[in-house]
Amino acid sequence: MWCVIIPTYNNANTICQVVADVSQYTRDIIVVNDGCTDGTDALLSKMKVTVVDCIRNRGKGYALKAGFQKAREAGFDYAITIDADGQHFASDIPVLVEAVGLHPDSLIVGSRNLLEEGMPAANTFANKFSNFWFRLQTGINLPDTQTGFRLYPLRKMDSLWWITSRYEAELEMLVYAAWHDINIVPVKVQVYYPPAGQRVTHFRPIYDFARISLLNTLLCFLAVIYGYPVRLMRFVKRRILK
Repeated sequence: MWCVIIPTYNNANTICQVVADVSQYTRDIIVVNDGCTDGTDALLSKMKVTVVDCIRNRGKGYALKAGFQKAREAGFDYAITIDADGQHFASDIPVLVEAVGLHPDSLIVGSRNLLEEGMPAANTFANKFSNFWFRLQTGINLPDTQTGFRLYPLRKMDSLWWITSRYEAELEMLVYAAWHDINIVPVKVQVYYPPAGQRVTHFRPIYDFARISLLNTLLCFLAVIYGYPVRLMRFVKRRILK
């Protein structure tokens, strides 16, 4: 069983269309209202979705955690996350579902084309920067470590601990998944970026880039004392059991 989780913070202009598109593929939709102040809550009250309300804005990582908890309580095995800004195509949901059918209990990552027309240059740089550090911390090469379009194995992810609660939490989840032997499978998905004047982004270049840099520094340290030793012991154990 799977559901779709949509974290949203002030996406009143796009949330209705995103929910409508997702509802073509499932009725099991959880929208996490991350302290919206633009009337999004009023729009959600008219939709046939499960709403998780945060009293104030806590960040995307916190919203995802709240959504995962609600999904587990409802008995779902998997949760697809999709951003509320309209950049993802709900028509790619079957791509993620098919992938997890081929790779059960895996974390499926929707990989965008970083050279897509309209892709902001800053996003492309940030993604390549993130991809480099992820490869250094895990030894795994992923084409898109910052995508919010993913399918999570809820039971496997339940035991993972998180340090961060905002934008950078999605990178942290990928690293911990790799360290805990959760198979990560990238699949190609579409992406849409509206013209610059129509984009709604809550990414704060200086502040959030500093947070990501601090997180990467910590993850590199943890990789040396925990991540790589754990993966090495797991590799040796498998070789012995063969």
